Amino acid sequence: MITLDTIRKPVTAELEAYDHFVERQFTAEGELLNEMLRYALSSRGKGIRPLLVMLSAALNAPVKGASTGRRACLAAMLVEMIHVASLIHDDVIDESDTRRGRASVNARWQSHKAVILGDYVLARNLAIGLQSGQFDLVTHICGSMATLCEGEVQQAECADTKAMTRQSYLDIIYKKTACLLGVSASAGALAVGATRDKVALMRRFGEALGMAFQIQDDILDFQPRSHTGKPANNDLREGKITLPLLAVLERVPAERRAELVERLDRCREQDGAVDYLQRVVENEGGLDYAAEVMRGYVTRAAEMLAEYEPSDCRKALVDLCSYIAERDR
Repeated sequence: MITLDTIRKPVTAELEAYDHFVERQFTAEGELLNEMLRYALSSRGKGIRPLLVMLSAALNAPVKGASTGRRACLAAMLVEMIHVASLIHDDVIDESDTRRGRASVNARWQSHKAVILGDYVLARNLAIGLQSGQFDLVTHICGSMATLCEGEVQQAECADTKAMTRQSYLDIIYKKTACLLGVSASAGALAVGATRDKVALMRRFGEALGMAFQIQDDILDFQPRSHTGKPANNDLREGKITLPLLAVLERVPAERRAELVERLDRCREQDGAVDYLQRVVENEGGLDYAAEVMRGYVTRAAEMLAEYEPSDCRKALVDLCSYIAERDR
């Protein structure tokens, strides 16, 4: 299986420069706030967004080495810190005690401090961007913050009403995941002065990749903890209808749908309801259908890269598409 370490190889130096850039920029006054900040930034997960920025920058750079500059590091930081802040806030909203196999910020320091930390990360991020004077990058990237919030509210509304439709689901995952991945890919191109057409192409590429990424996340939510490091069936416990379940609900008669939705209402309190729906989704083809949709987005993303000449960076982005489709965590 393709690994992220292999995908990172063409931009190893750029990612190291990015890490040093973040370390220099993100400091806080006060012992507690600084401790919380270091804790949140010490586990940033797969780093897909900065990786996308750097690979896109290297792919679109007019000359070799042009992607190692400050603008690419700034773009990578802007998108990743928006993501970090959103995860901190998500854990508060979902009352989650863990994040990537360790205590979440809200579990360790209580929710009100976690909200403040998330706000601080966003505020510091925007301040660094504005102070840099790179207003095209700041404008291009920071508009995604409002889109993330819209997706979160829309998802909460659908979870409350159980009125999820296919279009609502696709709209939510675009706003919560695909939008920022699209911005990541396009920001890399913008950072090195790519043409407007190439910036737009990379945005479409990142968005397709992001749709696939979130659908695969929703599939993996039905998998055992040993694969993902997260509690299995967490979306069911939170009353969320994602594509694997939605695929089943769309195909059953109205009476059966009402019964399954009623079971979903009981998932917060009853493990038996969770287990029942998990079996239904698996046995009635929900996971297989969601995987088919996910692979369609991956194929679409990979085909967009045909406009570029063969190179290590193009291959890395094609490999990233394969990684998204094959990952088990």
